[in-house]
Amino acid sequence: MARVILSSEGLDCELIDEARLAHLVAEEFPGQQLPAKAWGDAVTALLAHAAMEHHLLITAPGAEFLLVRSAHVLRVRLQANEAALIGCQMLTYNEDRAAAKARLRRELADAKALNRERFGRQSAREETFDLTLNAGTLTSDQMATMLVQLVKAKGLPPRLNAAEEAQLQFEVRLHLARHGITPAGRAPLKRRIFANKSEEIFANLLDFYRIEWHYEPRSFALAWDRRNQPLEMFTPDFYLPEFDLYVELTTMKQSLVTKKNRKVKLLKQIYPEVNIQVFYQRDFQNLVFKHGLPAMVHA
Repeated sequence: MARVILSSEGLDCELIDEARLAHLVAEEFPGQQLPAKAWGDAVTALLAHAAMEHHLLITAPGAEFLLVRSAHVLRVRLQANEAALIGCQMLTYNEDRAAAKARLRRELADAKALNRERFGRQSAREETFDLTLNAGTLTSDQMATMLVQLVKAKGLPPRLNAAEEAQLQFEVRLHLARHGITPAGRAPLKRRIFANKSEEIFANLLDFYRIEWHYEPRSFALAWDRRNQPLEMFTPDFYLPEFDLYVELTTMKQSLVTKKNRKVKLLKQIYPEVNIQVFYQRDFQNLVFKHGLPAMVHA
């Protein structure tokens, strides 16, 4: 959700998690075994290049230790009490409380050990962070909105300029050279990371017909509090500028479809000038069958 809100506010944000970093490192340093102490510099070389194109939202363990030589970094810590974290584990892994608690403690211990191995310490100092948010009392939308406002207030540029990127690359490559490591310059950064396979297939169809599209370009406020702050937001999946049309894909279970239909109806009432088309499960399957794509699309 944070990524959606940030992108919709024009920050052009790409999500980089641990799995994505591992994939990029493997492509950039094929056949090389990176020493733990070199991992931070190796990843910085990749991220500095990506930061020239758009904002990055880095959620990997130890992210607070990355890009330490850049002034254009906002470090935010999300925290919640143990009960809330255990509840999330129970839902994510369908476990009982005891198993979820044990898993949580293992994951926290593993993250600390990994930080210690890579960066020489298991956690960052309090003053490292620009902002700490309580995920136990704030919703994802609220935290994302706060993050957007802080980015704007801090005056972060939309991207890293070439001179800054070159300086970062020079410094990290000096460090990597001590380990006999040289970036290959091969790792591609995918321009968009879609929320599900349906969206990716739809984007491919649009590309095939050379229809310009923007992914989740804007969020619409649907409800406000007494201080006129947004309480509920809705972000359509695609915008087609040639047709001035927003497209929302709905290929989920009925209970979620009903909820989304309510939001679409509200959007039309509040923003009558906005054109939006909802593609339901059957609509999307017809597209898939028509174009010879796999019929089984899991949202």
